[in-house]
Amino acid sequence: MLELAAKVAACYLLGSISGSLLLGRMQGIDIRNHGSGNAGGTNALRTLGIWFALGVLIIDIGKGWLAAGLIGPAWGGGPTEILACGAAAVFGHCYPIYYGFRGGKGAATLVGVFAALHLPMLLPVFLIWLAVVVVSGYVGLATIVAAFAALGYFLITGRPSLSGALIFFFAMAFFTLFTHRSNVTRMLAGNESRASKLWLFKPKN
Repeated sequence: MLELAAKVAACYLLGSISGSLLLGRMQGIDIRNHGSGNAGGTNALRTLGIWFALGVLIIDIGKGWLAAGLIGPAWGGGPTEILACGAAAVFGHCYPIYYGFRGGKGAATLVGVFAALHLPMLLPVFLIWLAVVVVSGYVGLATIVAAFAALGYFLITGRPSLSGALIFFFAMAFFTLFTHRSNVTRMLAGNESRASKLWLFKPKN
């Protein structure tokens, strides 16, 4: 039990290393004061461009993969430790101790966790994400749907075959919905930003 607690704490601290805030501070910028105010990849792309956003994604996806793929299974860690470490990294990204508990929404870090748990899952989940963006233009909606698609993938395939995975996927899907609640509010109000370059079914003027 002590080993599990130590691993979870380590993964929370790892998750608290925010790619956008770390790289932003190197440039004297706090991305939370720009764009949507979110310390995530989408705001990084819209605010500081593709190369900055790519660096953010590498860091945020990488820490999710490290948590579930390396730290969790280390020293004979079983399914509980793997899933708990993955969840801790996502939680750390959203509520980072280093940045006043104001982080991102956890999507990129969750992708890294999914990659560590079952890499083939990423293709159908990404295609569903892309389809929602193409049809609606809403990145936030696509991310929520993709998180539930990962849950659906697990329910259909039983992969990854880890004890406790069902609870994990349910928790991550609803946690993603929770972290994107402001997006949902803006969508319902009709003032949510859209990814114009990917939104192929936008109405013609």
